[in-house]
Amino acid sequence: MSGRGTGRRWFGTAAATALVLGLGLAAALWHYERSLPPLDLAAAGDRSTVVLDREGRLLRPFLTADGRWKLPVGTGDVDPRYLAMLKAYEDRRFDRHSGIDPLGLARAAWQMAVNGRIVSGGSTLSMQVARLLEPREERSLAAKLRQAVRAVQLESRLGKTGILDLYLSLAPYGGNLEGVRAASFAWFGKEPKRLSTAEAALLVALPQAPETRRPDRFPDAARQARERVLARVAAAGLATPAEVAAARDEPIPTARRPFPHLAPHLAEQMVAEAPSQRSHRLAIDARLQANLENLARERSIGLHPQLSIAMLAVDNDSGEIRASVGGVDYFASERAGALDLTRALRSPGSALKPFIYALAFDNGIAHPETMLEDRPARYGIYVPENFDMSFQGMVSARKALQLSLNVPSVELLSALGPQRFLSRLRDTGIGIALPKEGGAPGLAIGLGGLGITLADLTRLYVGLARGGDMLPLAVKPGAAAEEPRPRLVDPVAAWYVADTLLGAPPPLNAQPGKIAYKTGTSYGYRDAWAVGFDRRHTIGIWVGRADNGAVPGLVGRSVAAPILFDAFARLGHDPRPFPQPADAIVATVAQLPPPLRHLRQDVPKTVAAMAAPGLKLAFPPAGAKIDLAASALAGRSELNLKVAGGAPPFTWLVDGAPVLPPTRRRESAWQPPGKGFVRISVIDAAGASESVEVWLQ
Repeated sequence: MSGRGTGRRWFGTAAATALVLGLGLAAALWHYERSLPPLDLAAAGDRSTVVLDREGRLLRPFLTADGRWKLPVGTGDVDPRYLAMLKAYEDRRFDRHSGIDPLGLARAAWQMAVNGRIVSGGSTLSMQVARLLEPREERSLAAKLRQAVRAVQLESRLGKTGILDLYLSLAPYGGNLEGVRAASFAWFGKEPKRLSTAEAALLVALPQAPETRRPDRFPDAARQARERVLARVAAAGLATPAEVAAARDEPIPTARRPFPHLAPHLAEQMVAEAPSQRSHRLAIDARLQANLENLARERSIGLHPQLSIAMLAVDNDSGEIRASVGGVDYFASERAGALDLTRALRSPGSALKPFIYALAFDNGIAHPETMLEDRPARYGIYVPENFDMSFQGMVSARKALQLSLNVPSVELLSALGPQRFLSRLRDTGIGIALPKEGGAPGLAIGLGGLGITLADLTRLYVGLARGGDMLPLAVKPGAAAEEPRPRLVDPVAAWYVADTLLGAPPPLNAQPGKIAYKTGTSYGYRDAWAVGFDRRHTIGIWVGRADNGAVPGLVGRSVAAPILFDAFARLGHDPRPFPQPADAIVATVAQLPPPLRHLRQDVPKTVAAMAAPGLKLAFPPAGAKIDLAASALAGRSELNLKVAGGAPPFTWLVDGAPVLPPTRRRESAWQPPGKGFVRISVIDAAGASESVEVWLQ
C-alpha cells in the first residue's frame, strides 16, 4: 500500500509539475507573442507591374523597384498537381495542422540531438512563409520559435489558401526570381498552370536552395534535387511509374527564357499613365499580337535595315485595338524600335482618297459609276499627275478609285472643296497636321499633302466599315466612349466605297474580293501604306523609316499591301461581306439620274442628251492601215476623225491621252506624231465610248 501511495504521489507531483510547466510555457509564449511587432505583410504586396491582354494572358511584366521579377500569383493560377507535390515534399500534414507540425518538430529535435547539429528544421509551409516575410540569416532555436509563433498568427489570419498564396508569391527560385509564376516563365516559358511532371518537380525543389540548384549554373544539382522530389511523388502515388520515368528523362533547362514582351509600346503607355497601378488589362488579343509581331519581323527580312513596320488591328464593333505593333523590333536601335510608330505623323499618300470619294458620294456630287476625266488638268499653278505619269481618259469613279488615279481624285476634291473635306475629317476627332498651319488647305491634301498617324488613318477606315459611324479607338476593353460622335458619311456612301475597294486588284498571289483595301505611297518614297477592312476587323499597315528618310522603291502596293493580306490571313477567319443598304443605287452610267452621269460641268445633263443614238466611231475603221506619206503628198498632213451618234461634246483620245479639246463637232482632225499602232477613242457626254486600233505607216 505504501508503494502504491508513493507512486500516486509521484504521479500527482509529475502531473502538477507538467501542468505548471505547461502553463508557464504557455504564459511565456503569450508574453513572447505580445512582445513581437505586428505582423507586416508589406513584402507580400510588393509585386511586379503586369500588363495583361483582354483574357488575362500576360503581355509584359515589369521589374520591381529593387530589380526583381515578382509576378502576382495565387493557388488558382497553378497546376493542382504541383500543389499536391509541394505538400507531399515540404509539409505532408499541411491541411491538418494549425501552423506547427508537432511530429515534424519532434523529428527535427531528435535528429539534432543525435547529430549534434540541425539536420532538418521541421518547418511547415506556414513557418517557411513566416521566414520569407521576416528573413533572418541565423538558424537558431530563437529564430525557429519566432517562425512558429508567426506561423500560427498567419494561419489564424489568412487560412490555408492565404498561406499557399503567400508561399507561391514569395518563394525564391534563383537570381532575381521570386514566386512560382516568375520561375515558370523564366525556366519553362509558360504559365504555371500547364506544368509537366518534371517541371513541377523542379519548381518544388528549387526554393530549398535556390542559388546552389540554379539550373543555368548547376544543372547537375538541379537534376539531383528534382530526382528527390520525384521519388517522394512516386511514393505518395501522385504520378504513375510511367510518368515518373518520363519525368526523369526530361532535360533540365540550362538557360533562362525571356519574359513575355508583347505590345511593349502600348504597355509602357499604360504604365506611364497610371504608375501606381499594379495590373493593367488591355483590349489586345495576345495570340494575334504575337502573330503580327512575328509577321513584322518576317517581312522586315530583306528590307532596308532602317525600315520599320507598324500595324494596328481593330475590332470594328467596339473600336477596341486587338493588336498594336509599334515597330519591327523594340530593341533595334537602327530601326528606332523604342518609338511607337503607330502614333507618328506621316504623309498618307493616296490612302486618303477613299474619303474624298465617300464625301463626294455623300454630298450627291458623284456615284461610283459617274464618269470622271483622267487627262492633263491644271488648277491654278497646281498640276496633278498620276503615279505612272499616264492617263486613262474617261473612267468611272469606281475604276478611278480602284486604280488610285490622282487626276480624277483631285477633280472630285475640287468639286467638294478641300476645306470642306478637311473640316469633315476633323469634326470626327481625327488629328490632321497641315504643312502650314493657319493657311487655307489646297488640293494637294487629297494626294497626301498633310500629316496623319496610322492610328487615326485606321480609325477612319473603321468608320467606313461601320457604315460611316465613327468610333474612338479603345485601348482597354469596354472603354469605348459612349457619347455620340459625328458621322463621317451616311451608310450608302460608306457602302459605295467599301464595295469599290473590295474590287481593287490585290497584290501578287493574293485572293481578290476578300477585303476592301487601299494603298498609299507618300511623296519621295518615304511612307508605304495599306489599310483594309471587312465587317469584323480593320487592319492598318505602315512601312517606312522612323527618321522620315526616303527609300527608293518603297511603294504601298508592292511593300505594304502583301503584309496587309498576310495579316488578315492570320486573323484565323474568312472575311465577311458588307450588306448592301436598301436605298443604294446599283446601276450603269446610262441608268443613273442625269446629274450623276458625268462630273464635267460643261456636259448637258438632260434626259434628251441621254436619248441620243448609240455612239459609233465612223472613221478611221478598226484595223485600217493609213499611209501618212500619201496624206502628206496630197497636202493633208492631218488624220480625219469622225463620230456618229452619241451626245456632244465629244472627247478624242489616242492611247488613253486626250489629243483634242472637247468639241460639239462630229468631225475633227488630228496630227499624228509618227508611225505605228495607235488606239483611237472617242467619249461622249453620257460617258459612252468607242475605240479602234489602226496602223499608221
